[in-house]
Amino acid sequence: MKIAVVQMDVKIQDKAENLRKIHDRLNMAARAGARIVLFPECALTGYCFESLEEARPVAETVPGPSTESLARAARELNCTVIAGMLELSQKNLFNAAAVVSPAGVLGTYRKVHLPYLGIDRYAKPGDVPFHVFTTLHGKVGVNICYDCSFPEPGRVLKLKGAELLAIPTNWPAGSDTYQHVPSARAIENHIFVAAANRVGEERGVRFAGRSQIVDFTGKMLAEAGETEETILEAEVDLVAASHNRVTRIPGLWEFDRIADRRPEMYAEIIQVEPHPPHS
Repeated sequence: MKIAVVQMDVKIQDKAENLRKIHDRLNMAARAGARIVLFPECALTGYCFESLEEARPVAETVPGPSTESLARAARELNCTVIAGMLELSQKNLFNAAAVVSPAGVLGTYRKVHLPYLGIDRYAKPGDVPFHVFTTLHGKVGVNICYDCSFPEPGRVLKLKGAELLAIPTNWPAGSDTYQHVPSARAIENHIFVAAANRVGEERGVRFAGRSQIVDFTGKMLAEAGETEETILEAEVDLVAASHNRVTRIPGLWEFDRIADRRPEMYAEIIQVEPHPPHS
């Protein structure tokens, strides 16, 4: 099966233009055979907001106009779409990614780990446990940008059955995350990883590009440059990510990074510590 990652520029507050571009790239990717298409973090809205009041007018409920529009396209094109947006729920605003399939809007993932940067200064932290979206095209878990800097979310999603870890992101220029983290998450969890980053500049912040598709051995299947808008594609066998035992030399060199875990030795990971406020 082919999956695609869309690396694109995004215009802050210009939701109509961003949605038009998302539909355009979705059509291109799906008609080239991609069955799962991933877009960047906040692809619908932009990221570098200076207040909650400024961001609220471009946020939407889910389902809502934009996700319903994507659902119609997903049905027509027979593909699953994952796209970053700002989600309104009651009075709260979340940095989220909508997951839409031919069956309709499956829901959103809400970013759990929030750096003190852009809209994340004003958004609420994700309030729903990590969830695997079972689509017609595979079992997909989502992290958003800073989430993937923590190993635990990827591991939880793997244990819940995810075959693909989709990472809508806004890595800024100067970040070292793209150099190491996608491959590390892939290897340690024996899972495919797709990361869709932005290019261009928004309010003085330049984005790093370098979107990627990585297989469960850490092998780079496709990688974009730092400045161009492009669509990455790769042929993958997502089910293979569930075959966790690796045999290098039968009977002599075999391992399974999931079965060989020792959870009883990891108690410190789940110790809850006070979370200091941002200064």
